[in-house]
Amino acid sequence: MYVIKVKGVAKIPDYVQLRDDAFTLLAYFRVDRPDKSLEKLGLGDKITQIMEIVTALPFGQIKKLDL
Repeated sequence: MYVIKVKGVAKIPDYVQLRDDAFTLLAYFRVDRPDKSLEKLGLGDKITQIMEIVTALPFGQIKKLDL
């Protein structure tokens, strides 16, 4: 699974994309509201771990997650 942090502009907030190994979009959520999207995906128990990675990740970079 891959994570990408996208910088918002003006009134559009910052977003996070989660993609699988084929780079298909799995989840797209605001940085400040990950709960519902991650729970739908079955990653509700890993919210803290994922958000620590997202917080440290610079905008526009892709990082592979091994969960």
